[in-house]
Amino acid sequence: MIEDRYHIEIDDKHTVYEFTSIGPKGDVCKIVKYSETNLKNLFNLGFGDKNPETNEVDDLVVTNNGDSQKVLATVAATVYHFTDRYPDASIIATGSTKARTRLYQMGISNNLEAIEKDFLVYGLKAKKWEPFNKKTTYEAFLVKRKKS
Repeated sequence: MIEDRYHIEIDDKHTVYEFTSIGPKGDVCKIVKYSETNLKNLFNLGFGDKNPETNEVDDLVVTNNGDSQKVLATVAATVYHFTDRYPDASIIATGSTKARTRLYQMGISNNLEAIEKDFLVYGLKAKKWEPFNKKTTYEAFLVKRKKS
């Protein structure tokens, strides 16, 4: 899964990652934020454009900057970094729209062999988690770093 990706700026807690998407629509600040949930060691991965007024994730904006593979590779790099820092963490992710969830599923499917070398990967279907299967459509995804 070593792909071209953007340089990432990381906050002190290693829970907020920022990078700049560069393309025909200009330079767009992106943010990946890992938020604790009410379950121990379960974090939500939030991703989108950085709202310049709130400095929070805006996951409804459609940038279409022509660099989606590079952006997804950069987000994947944050998962590696985050789980290096928090090895017991499980990370849940879903798209803000069905189309985005499908995009994430395609990204996982296209890189599943490489991802499964380092992570356990699950998909949510009908309110139940199951091992990720490329041929199944999921509502959300969960990854957990394998112990070395």
